[in-house]
Amino acid sequence: MVTTTEIALLVLVLALLFGAFRIIKAVKPLVVNAIVGVIILFIANFVGLGVEISAVAVLVCAVGGVPGALLVIILAYLDIAFVATMAPLGAMAIV
Repeated sequence: MVTTTEIALLVLVLALLFGAFRIIKAVKPLVVNAIVGVIILFIANFVGLGVEISAVAVLVCAVGGVPGALLVIILAYLDIAFVATMAPLGAMAIV
């Protein structure tokens, strides 16, 4: 025979599953946006826009998604932040 405790546990598990489904459904677009933002950052670095891939830049792209990636690219292009370091030309000539 089914007891009240078993019915209560069944209702609790169903409520938790429904809640988990709603949370995953709400978070999915944010995760996709974050992945696309990080991919855009790597493509910008591969193309040669002078973007340094650091932990902070990846974090900005992961949290901000596509707008975060565009912000990092614009700041790197304007030489404000996230600029890749390059060796000065005179350093290569000194032997």
